[in-house]
Amino acid sequence: MFTRIASVLLVAGLLALAAPAAHAQTTTAKKAAAAKSAAAKKAAAKKAAAKKAAAAKAAAAKTAAAKAAAAKTAAASAVVATPAPAAAPLTESVASAGIKDALNKGIIKAVQFASEPDGFNLNDEIRIPFPEDAILMKTTLSRFPGMNTLVESFETQLNRAAEAAAPKAKDIFLNALTNISISDALSLVTSSSTDAATQFLRKSTEAQLIAAFKPDISAAIDQVGAGNAYKKMTSQYNRIPLMTPVQTDLSAYTTQKAVDGLFILLANEEGKIRKNPAARTSEILKQVFGR
Repeated sequence: MFTRIASVLLVAGLLALAAPAAHAQTTTAKKAAAAKSAAAKKAAAKKAAAKKAAAAKAAAAKTAAAKAAAAKTAAASAVVATPAPAAAPLTESVASAGIKDALNKGIIKAVQFASEPDGFNLNDEIRIPFPEDAILMKTTLSRFPGMNTLVESFETQLNRAAEAAAPKAKDIFLNALTNISISDALSLVTSSSTDAATQFLRKSTEAQLIAAFKPDISAAIDQVGAGNAYKKMTSQYNRIPLMTPVQTDLSAYTTQKAVDGLFILLANEEGKIRKNPAARTSEILKQVFGR
């Protein structure tokens, strides 16, 4: 019986010792759970705050963009609403200065282009072809051995002659500018034709250009070999039975074609100034043709 009592006491003692330990363990677990819960709440609160801040930033940016757009629209409306100042009336003296400046620039460029190597020869607009009244001769001779090469080189030589004579046109053109009256200038500036000034200049200078060009063209034709080539072709062709002899005045033909080419180039330059703002390289051109 004593042994039984001792066992009961022993069990009671062990239970008394285990109770505080279990209680301590439970308390620790509760504290850990509470800490974890607090950390989760803190993280959630931080995330919510960040989301709220981002939303506020986006709203502010949207508001700023809307204000900027509104300001831009208001500014554009103000520009549209403000009438542009009226251009000063085009006077005869201003028109005269403008048309002469346009022609001066056009003349310099046209003569420069025509005078360059292949300025005529490789420009399809102004290249001098085989004489029109000798086309039958060209077609006929091209069938003969070796003559096709002679025909081709002859056309090139005609264009070389025009290129050699072209520089002489510059002074003739520029001197003619002084003959444009103030009243003519105003009419030319306001013309709807893109080459009105060129055609006006042609009427007053074409005969003079032909007279000045022909001696130079004649010399150039002989110098580049076109004269000899033409003699060989006509000699060969005129020996063919039943063919009408060719009697083209080569100097007159080449001179007229060279003058025609210069006026084509000048008309192109005038057209650029009238139609393209980028070609108006002086204040007077902008003032006269920028209306």
